[in-house]
Amino acid sequence: MLRATIPLGRVAGIRVGAHWSTLVTLGLFTYLLGRSLADTHGNSVAVWLVAAAGAVGLLATLLGHELAHSIVARRRGTRVERVVLWLLGGVSELGEEPKDPRSDLRIALAGPVTSLGIGIIVLVVANLVGSLVSGPVPDMLGWLGAMNILLAVFNLLPGAPLDGGRVLRALIWRHTGDQLRATTMAAQSGRILGLGLLILGGAEMLLVGNGGGLWLMLLGWFLYSAANVELAAAGLRHRLGDTRIRDVMTEHPLSIPAAWSIEDLLHSQIVHTDHRVFPVTDPADRPIAVLAWSDLTALPAAARATTAVRTVARPLPPTARVSGDELLSAVAAKVVLRPDFDVITAIDPHGRLIGVVTATDLTLAVQRSALGLPVRRSERFRPPNTAP
Repeated sequence: MLRATIPLGRVAGIRVGAHWSTLVTLGLFTYLLGRSLADTHGNSVAVWLVAAAGAVGLLATLLGHELAHSIVARRRGTRVERVVLWLLGGVSELGEEPKDPRSDLRIALAGPVTSLGIGIIVLVVANLVGSLVSGPVPDMLGWLGAMNILLAVFNLLPGAPLDGGRVLRALIWRHTGDQLRATTMAAQSGRILGLGLLILGGAEMLLVGNGGGLWLMLLGWFLYSAANVELAAAGLRHRLGDTRIRDVMTEHPLSIPAAWSIEDLLHSQIVHTDHRVFPVTDPADRPIAVLAWSDLTALPAAARATTAVRTVARPLPPTARVSGDELLSAVAAKVVLRPDFDVITAIDPHGRLIGVVTATDLTLAVQRSALGLPVRRSERFRPPNTAP
């Protein structure tokens, strides 16, 4: 999951945001398109304005690609968290896995079909505009149409997390009836594809001296890394099965009011517990941040009385606030749980804190599940009576 996104509102009821790295993409494509247009139409302010408009148009069509995934997913009964634009394009963050292979296939194909349709339409418009006027605008539109067709083709390469990997997973899932096997095979294909792009990009840079090889290497690295994450997440889902957050969470956990000072915290009963990480709550008992003892070590002793907990605590990611009925495997795949540093908070329908899950809880659940044991004992353990 991408953090630190800039909210852009909602489209069709779906939250849309942009990561700061989107600005790098915008600048890069403006530069590349501007250089190309300047070679043909001269280096002028108008040419660079057209190039900037083309780069913005490309981001808009990338957003359309991702929204197509999300809209189809929602219609197929799959929860959608948001759509985020970032350095290498965009991502639709789904709150759960598709329910069946047919839904998986339709969700996967929605994006490439949309990009292909946009590309064809924009190329037609480019030809019409080119027959009426001359200048950089028809060339920019032609570039935008070609980029969308290229996007559709590239995304259909058969390796997760690309759309083609999702298509491959859906087809294997439908053929075998085994979602885990399908996910594993699609992710392994993604690793091979990522390595191939890394090698191809490196060869292009070394043999041809083309800077575009760096972009291929970046794409390859991303695909390889993301495929590894999918493999790990698939294994996690297999080991945890239908385990829910409420099955492993610590109920009625200790929390720290955000309005406390650090001095208040250090003189509270919390210091007498064995816990090392705590949720931080607002006056309505809603979790808003997380605080570990390690967050306080750099704070000078003289500042403890005047420093509020809220200024030291780390903001709680939205993905770390979940219902107790959420699948533990789905949540753990989206949240980084560093030992003694992060927590997942369970909330009631009003957003109030009802439980927490730590990295230790997750590890224990995985280990007990692997041994065929229930992830949580139904009652407190009592040692057998060993008296003679």
